Amino acid sequence: MENENDVFKALADPSRRTLLDLLHASDGRSLSELCAHLQMSRFGVMKHLHVLEDAGLLTTRKIGREKLHYLNPVSIRQIYDRWVSKYAEPWVSGLTQLKTELESEPAVTPKPSHVNQIAIKSTPERIWSALTDPALTSKYWYNGSIHAEWNAGSPYVIRDPEGKLQAKGELLVVDPPRKLVMTWQLLSLSDTAHEQPSRLTWEIEPHAELAGVTLVTVVHDEFEEAPNTSRVLEAGVPVVLSGMKTLLETGSPLVGG
Repeated sequence: MENENDVFKALADPSRRTLLDLLHASDGRSLSELCAHLQMSRFGVMKHLHVLEDAGLLTTRKIGREKLHYLNPVSIRQIYDRWVSKYAEPWVSGLTQLKTELESEPAVTPKPSHVNQIAIKSTPERIWSALTDPALTSKYWYNGSIHAEWNAGSPYVIRDPEGKLQAKGELLVVDPPRKLVMTWQLLSLSDTAHEQPSRLTWEIEPHAELAGVTLVTVVHDEFEEAPNTSRVLEAGVPVVLSGMKTLLETGSPLVGG
């Protein structure tokens, strides 16, 4: 888990808060785009971005020749769970939604829109099991148990404890324990049930520097025909990742019940 002190220290600097605000307004920005909004050198902006990335507040992806920066709401969600939710009324849950829809603009290479990343003190094999075992998914994925044959091209479903369908889709890439790509159709809500499927990509890789720690990255994209699903997953994926982390590191679910 990223050190809470690192998160608070990163948020203490006004320039770094400005960078987070810029990504909140329009995610997936290059270094040059971010530099245009700050009165400092390119090197200074890079140093601030490194601090934010080390604290887990943003993540980066190489798209074509560009390195793009994405807000990572998982760390903020963890701070919220630790320091806000137990003191606040339920209505403040809306504060955890850190991003808005990606501004539509022409680009040669499509940008992934929602990128979430978390470090878990566990092995890729255990994380893969947590992602594919219905007995485990039901403990952190909004009580949903996943069922599939786990072959590329095969369907999957997610059901609630009463057996009602929550979500369904097709498995596009099944590469245990490193990568899982799936289409996603959210059926449990009236305003998402009739939208076209979007796509979820799970990338699981050992941490480059921390032994016994695995990075889990989730990319949600291809949701042009599913705007309501996009908004739901924007808030929901950080909760799922936090729940997976808590379950694997402590053996207990994030939320009881």
